[in-house]
Amino acid sequence: MANSASGMAVDDECKMRFLDLKAKRSYRFIVFKIEEKIQQVVVEKLGEPSDSYDDLSASLPPNECRYAVYDFDFTTDENCQKSKIFFIAWSPDTARVRSKMLYPSSKNRFRRELDGVQVELQATDPCEMSFDIVKGRAL
Repeated sequence: MANSASGMAVDDECKMRFLDLKAKRSYRFIVFKIEEKIQQVVVEKLGEPSDSYDDLSASLPPNECRYAVYDFDFTTDENCQKSKIFFIAWSPDTARVRSKMLYPSSKNRFRRELDGVQVELQATDPCEMSFDIVKGRAL
């Protein structure tokens, strides 16, 4: 059993689904949660390639912490098509105190397992991860 200082174990499915998102673009986003009973980060939801950023936002519970990755497609000012993978640490103010301690203490270890993330975003409120903020961080 992992302790909070070392971070949670990471289910192999998390890494495999992330590679599918990164290399094959099989998903638009992935939401991860910590299963406290088994002390492991697991996949909670996979977003279809046609899903939008609003679909990701709606997938994050208002009172519980989560991690998410989002494959953001955009066009630069030079009219070039680009993509960046975002890591989002969602920790709403209304989450349980234990959860708000557990997720940040496990974040770095989990984040290291996801090779290829280009931008990291931390949010405690939906306005801190609005589409405009994501777009601004990508450019």
